[in-house]
Amino acid sequence: MTGDLHEAEEIVQEAFARASTRWARLRDYDVPEAWVRRVAMNLAADRGRRLQRQARALLRAGPPASVPAVSVEALALAEALRTLPMHQRQAIVLHHLVDLPVEEVAAILGARSGTIKSWLARGRRTLATRLGDPEEVLS
Repeated sequence: MTGDLHEAEEIVQEAFARASTRWARLRDYDVPEAWVRRVAMNLAADRGRRLQRQARALLRAGPPASVPAVSVEALALAEALRTLPMHQRQAIVLHHLVDLPVEEVAAILGARSGTIKSWLARGRRTLATRLGDPEEVLS
């Protein structure tokens, strides 16, 4: 029915789980397994319809947009940022990459402006050391 053994097993398990919650009523049926089979068939049909809807939506959306290649500098910066303490990293990203003023960064991070300035200075200093060019680091 599904063309996928794993998916079929999941559907059968779901059908049995539904039967277990209705067992008080199902035990009086002549053939309770027939109810489980019917539920499993319905679940498989629902899955097929859902997959068709998803395929149509993907076709309507078209191919994904091309993503530009990441530069070596961007990779180096990302790697260096990972070495910073979280608060410094957050401050640097919000201030230098998202281009928020220090006061807004302070409000977002729940710290004072002076603290944010300190985190930015320490973070820039660490990045300059790690990246090897103190003149160009987020100046």
